Amino acid sequence: MMPQTAQATGLILASQSLSRCAMLDAAGVTYEAIPAHVDEAALTAALLVKGQGSREIARALATAKALHVSAANPGRVVLGSDSIVSLDGALFEKPRSRDDAAAHLRAFSGRLMLLDSAAVLARDGVVIDWTSDDARLEVRALSEDFITTYLDAEWPAIAACVGCFRIEARGVQLFERITGSHFTVLGMPLLPVLGFLRRHGVIGV
Repeated sequence: MMPQTAQATGLILASQSLSRCAMLDAAGVTYEAIPAHVDEAALTAALLVKGQGSREIARALATAKALHVSAANPGRVVLGSDSIVSLDGALFEKPRSRDDAAAHLRAFSGRLMLLDSAAVLARDGVVIDWTSDDARLEVRALSEDFITTYLDAEWPAIAACVGCFRIEARGVQLFERITGSHFTVLGMPLLPVLGFLRRHGVIGV
């Protein structure tokens, strides 16, 4: 679904993530989507050197996106969001190729995946609100035949998905149990975000 067009004073989503756009669209939030060109890999690497965990990194990436777009759009409220997938503290990046996605899925097989998601609101280069949430996803044992069939159907659509899944599509077949908000699994803690938008006058109360 294509994002709605906001007025010059309205909300900016610092992303073109289809899942985040779809959440805002479904909630009836008017916005403009502007991608934030942030070097996520470099920022993540620097934070890992400092000993930061997945929750802190998700917040830092969401903040960087919001502030980057906010700096170029004075007076606008900007929403940045990011999600991090980890296994036993080891972080996973978005798959660079189908073979990389297959390797990710083999690593996830039969294990507990932690998904940390953060959302940050900024205006005029200043953070005005933020939140974070996590979800725990128990991945079932995945056979090689399943991984091949799954990627035949889902690649390259999942290339932008750090966990190699779209929960609203065949990705739901990866899991035995999910604990946490469905919105967080989709990629953004939507309910507190809506609360932020009401509090700052972006949407009606």
